[in-house]
Amino acid sequence: MTRVFSGIQPTGELHLGNHLGALRNWVRMQDTSEAVFCIVDLHALTIPKPPGEVGAATLRLGQLLLAVGLDPERCILFVQSHVREHTECAWLMECTVSFGELRRMTQFKDKSERADFISAGLFTYPALQAADILLYDTDEVPVGEDQRQHIEITRDIAERFNSRYGDTFVVPRAVIPAAGARVMDLQNPTAKMSKSSESPQGTIGVLDDPAVIEKKIKRAVTDTETEVRYDPEAKPGVSNLVSILAAATDRDPHEVAADYDRYGPLKADTAAAVIEMLRPVQERFRRLEADPAETSRLLAVGADKAREIAARTMDRARRNIGLLAD
Repeated sequence: MTRVFSGIQPTGELHLGNHLGALRNWVRMQDTSEAVFCIVDLHALTIPKPPGEVGAATLRLGQLLLAVGLDPERCILFVQSHVREHTECAWLMECTVSFGELRRMTQFKDKSERADFISAGLFTYPALQAADILLYDTDEVPVGEDQRQHIEITRDIAERFNSRYGDTFVVPRAVIPAAGARVMDLQNPTAKMSKSSESPQGTIGVLDDPAVIEKKIKRAVTDTETEVRYDPEAKPGVSNLVSILAAATDRDPHEVAADYDRYGPLKADTAAAVIEMLRPVQERFRRLEADPAETSRLLAVGADKAREIAARTMDRARRNIGLLAD
């Protein structure tokens, strides 16, 4: 089977864009692939955090991922810092990628322009991300379009390493999910829904109360026309609602749009579909939140499984480089 790897940072609350754009696809991948999913807590350290914040957020994210349907019996779910091979492999990646390649990464440019403190880790972030992926002989990485550059640099690093030291790493490919891959901000439908958004009314949290979800969707920006059609360029606000409803009900956006001739019913049905979709997730989360020890146990089981694979890859990398055996 194809091996799939993806990671998610424990920063901010999960929102509807995460759920529809990535996590529902992760759940499906458990039955079609060898799925490896990682809570990348080390990546969260590129921006300074108060002591304990990352650990608490990691546990909460683990509970949310289990609540949305990730099953430790059907996938490997673990915490990045629990598998030490990630940091060792990251150093090999840093020694393989060039300064110029890292400097050209658009995400670094964007984040460094907004940060008061720019850590070296923020600059070398793509090397650690490459290590995350390459340690698991990954065939496919499901990502949004904005992450494609990171997969391309991972491919370049893997090919360069293999060229220098012999066949070591599988060269992965990016997979861009089609449906629900890009959920936009409800108040600014030309921008992607984001955990770091300065528009809380434009972002629907996975754990938002149903009344809050309904209120946010009913206040979503549309346009001055009345026609409902799926046209992201000309009608971004309406198309965003159509896309959300289509993803929540597993339908085609054009078919959904054809069912409506007014914005009010579209908003009402979108809110109802989102609330119903998130209801079982919220119920499972509350049960998991009440038993944090069980979540920790399941993440430890996942780390043991991940470590088995990662250790073999690191042994191969050390041997091919020719490091002195211990």
